[in-house]
Amino acid sequence: MPPKKKLTPWEKEWALLVKKENQWLAQNTQYKPSALNRLLEGKVPPKLQHTLEGAFLKAFGLIFDKGTPLLERTFSPETLQRQNQVDRYAVQVQQNRKALKTCAKRSGRAGTVNLMLSGAEGVVLGALGVGIPDIPLFTSLLLRSLYEMACHFGFPYDTPEERYFQLLLIRGALSFGGELEGCDRALNEFAAYPTLPESCDLNTELETTARALSRQLLYMKFLQGVPLVGVAGGAYDAVCLHRVQKFARLKYQRRLLLAQAGHSAPGPVK
Repeated sequence: MPPKKKLTPWEKEWALLVKKENQWLAQNTQYKPSALNRLLEGKVPPKLQHTLEGAFLKAFGLIFDKGTPLLERTFSPETLQRQNQVDRYAVQVQQNRKALKTCAKRSGRAGTVNLMLSGAEGVVLGALGVGIPDIPLFTSLLLRSLYEMACHFGFPYDTPEERYFQLLLIRGALSFGGELEGCDRALNEFAAYPTLPESCDLNTELETTARALSRQLLYMKFLQGVPLVGVAGGAYDAVCLHRVQKFARLKYQRRLLLAQAGHSAPGPVK
């Protein structure tokens, strides 16, 4: 019997990534509302979700149109991009799993800071009973987190293609079942071939993503609008951001591994 072929560090990292992606899909086959959400069901005004959706849509539009230069003042894209060049060179020289994990680890540390900021602003505004006005701040932190992550992994963040990817990341992170599987396939396709689909309309993508966010945060933003009690709702900002970060890190890691392999996955891109 011939000896079993020894996997390369890249192949081991790819296998681990696919395992984590499959675990995410398996753990999110259906939406399971929390006990608090079930308690609030029926108490939320019918028009609130439409209001939230409009607020998210406006916030995304403002940031994409005019807000990106302002967000760039809160971190250093150039510094992160230079560090990524060093990290990629280390991968070429060292050829080990530790080097392959470096970008994800740096991204994780930066993500923790954004989580702390998101939780703090959500709690403070929740204590004051501020719910919907919190959405521009939360959206800014959400996109800032994805911008930083893109830099850590060595990818741009302000092109139409990357905005499509970001919106798909957010929507996929907040989806379940068949909707999640559809987002996952689209993200994997983009990771292998980073171009806009012919049928893509960014305005439609914006609307769909705003709807996903409003659906996920509906009950918590309602609760956040109640003084003092709203602290619980505001704290959920960090929970939502953490979910997006965790899912996005998997997909940026996929893009990086594929780029390092010359966009060649072991077999069909899954």
